[in-house]
Amino acid sequence: MAGTTVRDPGLVAAALTDALAAHGYTIDPAAAQRLMGYDKPEAIRRLMRDGGGVRAADDTPLVMRIHAEFVTQMLRCYREDPRVAPMPEAQECFAALRARGIRIALNTAFSREIAVAITTRFGWLTDGRVDDLIATDEVAAGRPEPYMIRALMARAGIDDPRAVLKIGDTEVDVREGRNAGAGLVVAVTTGAYSRAALEAYSPDRIIDSLRELPELL
Repeated sequence: MAGTTVRDPGLVAAALTDALAAHGYTIDPAAAQRLMGYDKPEAIRRLMRDGGGVRAADDTPLVMRIHAEFVTQMLRCYREDPRVAPMPEAQECFAALRARGIRIALNTAFSREIAVAITTRFGWLTDGRVDDLIATDEVAAGRPEPYMIRALMARAGIDDPRAVLKIGDTEVDVREGRNAGAGLVVAVTTGAYSRAALEAYSPDRIIDSLRELPELL
């Protein structure tokens, strides 16, 4: 969502670094940005490994406390911050795809609570622009595992993953699409990764705007 369909001017990375800093972990914002697209507790755990601070044999309780602070900050941002908006051309892209009979589903590394806050603010599920939504805390494991895509396929009655187009703005989006066997895996440069960075992961196509997506079909 953030960086692909949702305009987010660095709010996710800032919330991650702030939540970790409150617990004694000094994080380079660029390192947080590189983990966009990952399940957020996993991103926090990875950043903790590199950010100093207190170590424990089982860091899960601390990870979840940090994640709770992150969620609180993101809910406030996504409900109220005027800088948060649909990505340019996102809603036009939705309309163009739906006009061709293509179902649109969002999957996200956010928790369900954050994902619903975004879609509620934009009205995407209630106005019929988007058909389905799944979040990382609703499946056994987040990206790059294919579970979110497979769950969306099952709910849509789709048996063949080659009928799926996966698009995202990070390397882990590309790997998720590959692991799911998606027929077309597309990367977009509007989010966390540049074109040069995305090329290293060999998506089928790289585009610079959602306006280009319907043309690929």
